[in-house]
Amino acid sequence: MNKKFAIATLALSLLISGCASKPIGTGAAPQSPSAENVVPEPADLTGTWTQSNSMSDDSYQEAVIDNDIITINWVMNNGDTKSLYWVGSFEAPVNAAEPYTWTSKRDKKATENAMMVSGNDTKEFTFTENEISYEASILGTTSIVRLAK
Repeated sequence: MNKKFAIATLALSLLISGCASKPIGTGAAPQSPSAENVVPEPADLTGTWTQSNSMSDDSYQEAVIDNDIITINWVMNNGDTKSLYWVGSFEAPVNAAEPYTWTSKRDKKATENAMMVSGNDTKEFTFTENEISYEASILGTTSIVRLAK
């Protein structure tokens, strides 16, 4: 009997000391993470983006973001014809804050022989609400290009 009493006393004291280490009213169940504790991931902008505000179904701009490069082509003739417009640097977002803006530096060597290329040394891009936008100019006319995945 003494052994059973000693084991029961030890078990009871462990149980009581375990419960006493928790503040009263917090309960024994662990708290699940709330939305406040979850940090949103930055958007992944890699991949192919197509102009969503073109006035033509067979003529638009298309961008490909791969690693730290953004390449933009004028696409015409239902995709049978592509002309280089921009090759430049890309800086991925480091947090989920929007709008996210980066300044791309043109790769002059990659664009030096292209006829339809932007002559700007830099171009500002903005990502917000699942859309990338930037200004594009041709023959003195400037438009805002909007791209979507």
